[in-house]
Amino acid sequence: MSVDLNGIGQGQVNTQRTTADKSAGNQSPKQAAPEQTTAKAQSARGENVNLSSQARNLKQLEQKLGDYPEMDDERIEQIRSALENGTYKVDAEKLAQKMLDMDESIFG
Repeated sequence: MSVDLNGIGQGQVNTQRTTADKSAGNQSPKQAAPEQTTAKAQSARGENVNLSSQARNLKQLEQKLGDYPEMDDERIEQIRSALENGTYKVDAEKLAQKMLDMDESIFG
C-alpha cells in the first residue's frame, strides 16, 4: 500500500538513520551556515530592483483604488429599500451600455 500525503511518499516518512548518518547530517548545516550567511550578505549589497512600467502602473492603480471605499453603505441601503418596496427600476439601456463597456475593457 502506498501513502502519499501532499507529495510526501512512503520513503520520506519515518526513515531510520544510523547515528553516524545523524552526526554527519548535523555537522554539515552548521559548517555551511556561516558561508551561506556571508554569501547572502554580499549578494544583498549589490542587488538592484527595477520595476517595469506595467508594475509601476499597477502600483499607481492600487493607490488610486485605496482612496475609494470598499462599499457605499448609503447606496446599498437605497437599493435594499427600493427592492423591498418594489420600486427598484432597471434602466435596460444603461445596463446594456455598461455591459458593453466592461466587455470592451476586458477584451479590447
